[in-house]
Amino acid sequence: MQKISACLCVLLLAACATKEEKVVPGIVPSTAQPAKIITVRPDNVIGAVERIYFPPMKSPFLARIDTGATTSSVDADNIKRFERDGQKWVSFTLVNRDTNEKLDFEKPLVRRVKIKRTGEEEHRVTVSMDVKMGKEMFVAEFTLNERHDFEYQGLIGRNILSGRAIVDVSISNTLK
Repeated sequence: MQKISACLCVLLLAACATKEEKVVPGIVPSTAQPAKIITVRPDNVIGAVERIYFPPMKSPFLARIDTGATTSSVDADNIKRFERDGQKWVSFTLVNRDTNEKLDFEKPLVRRVKIKRTGEEEHRVTVSMDVKMGKEMFVAEFTLNERHDFEYQGLIGRNILSGRAIVDVSISNTLK
């Protein structure tokens, strides 16, 4: 019995002495600078909010990009309809809330649109405006509305976006 105990002890000691530790592979931290991730974004991808310009105004308006809106809209004050040479015209003032830059415009009335919002209906006048978004300058229709209760002074709808831009709502202010 004593010999069996001694043999078991020897075997146990031998097993402990030859036991190998398992090495689990791991990620060794690099001492080099981490690689810079470069995201390539096509020029026609814009964000949820972008800067727009209404020349000859110098300061941009922040505009919400709204793929659900048919027509673009801009915050205008002192909207007055009048006639000139037998045609319907509109006078209005654009005031940039951020810079207080103010400019009066007189534009021919393009049309009136009916806007439906949560059970309400309102009619707005529409004018053609020169607008600059990023590097592109073009003419587009804008409804005029007092947007004082809205966070953004402009709203860019499908009449501008269609065929021109893809919207990525995870980014903003991509246009220079």
